[in-house]
Amino acid sequence: MAEAFPDSALSTQRSTLNEGSTPVRRHPAWLKVRMPGGEGYTKTKAIVSAFKLNTVCQEAQCPNIGECWGHGTATFMLMGDVCTRNCRFCAVQHGRVIALDPEEPRRVAEAAVKMGLSHIVVTSVNRDDLPDGGAEHFAATVRALKALQPQCTIEVLTPDFQGNEEAVAIVARSPIEIYNHNTETVPRLYKQVRPGAKYERSLRVLAKAKEERPDVKTKTGLMLGLGEAYNELLAVFGDLRAVGCDILTLGQYLRPSIDQLPVERYVHPDEFAALRDEALALGFRHVESGPLVRSSYHAWKHVS
Repeated sequence: MAEAFPDSALSTQRSTLNEGSTPVRRHPAWLKVRMPGGEGYTKTKAIVSAFKLNTVCQEAQCPNIGECWGHGTATFMLMGDVCTRNCRFCAVQHGRVIALDPEEPRRVAEAAVKMGLSHIVVTSVNRDDLPDGGAEHFAATVRALKALQPQCTIEVLTPDFQGNEEAVAIVARSPIEIYNHNTETVPRLYKQVRPGAKYERSLRVLAKAKEERPDVKTKTGLMLGLGEAYNELLAVFGDLRAVGCDILTLGQYLRPSIDQLPVERYVHPDEFAALRDEALALGFRHVESGPLVRSSYHAWKHVS
């Protein structure tokens, strides 16, 4: 039987659902964020718009958009804003996708220069319609970034490419510093949370990237509050270390809209701190753990 999270008065905070379908209208105090605004935010928004780019910050409704854009950082999302999958946690729309834009890698690179970025994060929607899942488009974008910003460091956050290991290799062989692929949740919840994905496949993506480029740091992220148990998380930590994963991010799942899965539990910051200690004890190089942490949160710290 799955072990519950450690008992404490603070760790029993749970969402209250009306007939199992209505999300909590008020988040706990530790999930409060400021409304986005300010000069840095406005400048970043204008650059993203001018270069006709998509960002995961906008499409996934990231709660940190105000902080990150205010500091002039953004996570570029390649290959359109429509995904070929329909993950139950994600706000990115799904349906009919568009043809790849061969000019997009250049525009991303020029926008990064305009924003003065030293660490750049690039992700994408799932493109299961493409033979390589968009791997070569990732690699082209990385090459364009390095051509214009030779000193920059680059992190890619890729899909699982439906298990196509050559696609993983194509991205891993490009001049990146970090290869990120999110595990998202524990194996027991995959069918509910990530239909179309497989836990073992995600582990294999991370393993293949490390095999292809031992010098590249590998990274993954998990969402908490979907019904996972403490011992299930520890088991996943162990699996990740077994495939050489270097960096781990842990954050609270927040329901983007009524169309996605409800929050089962709000995890207290103290529990995030305890999980961070557990993960570090297993040998992760860096662990970013907290209610508002997302894959790219403070990503520039993960390179060193």
